[in-house]
Amino acid sequence: MEKNRVDELIAKYNEGLADPSELKWIEQLIESGEVQLTQLHELAALDSHLMKMDPPAPTLRLDDEFYSMLANEKRKQRISRLSFSLPDWSVLFPRMAFAMTLLVLGFFAGYLFMGPSQNTEVDELTQKVSELNERVMLALLEKESATDRLKAVNLTSEMGNVSQKVTSALFQTLNNDENVNVRLAALDALTLYVKDSNVREGLVQSISHQDSPMVQVALAEVMVSIVEKKSVKELQKIIDNQRTPSDVKNKIQESIRVLI
Repeated sequence: MEKNRVDELIAKYNEGLADPSELKWIEQLIESGEVQLTQLHELAALDSHLMKMDPPAPTLRLDDEFYSMLANEKRKQRISRLSFSLPDWSVLFPRMAFAMTLLVLGFFAGYLFMGPSQNTEVDELTQKVSELNERVMLALLEKESATDRLKAVNLTSEMGNVSQKVTSALFQTLNNDENVNVRLAALDALTLYVKDSNVREGLVQSISHQDSPMVQVALAEVMVSIVEKKSVKELQKIIDNQRTPSDVKNKIQESIRVLI
């Protein structure tokens, strides 16, 4: 393939614009050695996330942001009623869930000043928001559009402590989704819950399900980040596979050296 075309594919991937057929080409170019993993920014972004897993603390600006969002949403709904068009629930549901999340976080700003009964109300509202996010996330994961499935995975960052149903859905996505970017996003989401031994075990098992060099390397980096020595055996299998590109083998060998 001509160098200009290769550069164009890399640029589209790094901008998040590559379609499924172009992602396949990129993986073939990685396997042939024409594209290096260091040229793909997605893995660098995952590295950055692993260095700062703790979510930021809420600020007092959240109340203002919530009411601003609520006003905008009401205005959009008025326009929608005038045009008699059906709502795009794949867009509206995440916005509603996010708005509810902002409301709950706004309540937390005055949490210490509340009595026991009000604290209980906040806890109940938090639970309802979490349940709403979970329903929206599971519904969007069933969509054919990779964009919708990415939205579903990204919703987990607003859930806090997630249920086993959510982590199972994330592993199903990580192990089986046809879109590499969606799988990388699912891996990114699961790193938030690595304190759970079941999640750590699931990540180790997931290594054997991956045929994408990008996901294989990303998983190896996660194993190093969480110091999961049980993953060495599975990572070695990737190195022993004759079809694994040499660039990928070198990356994973580095991870194994750190782990042992």
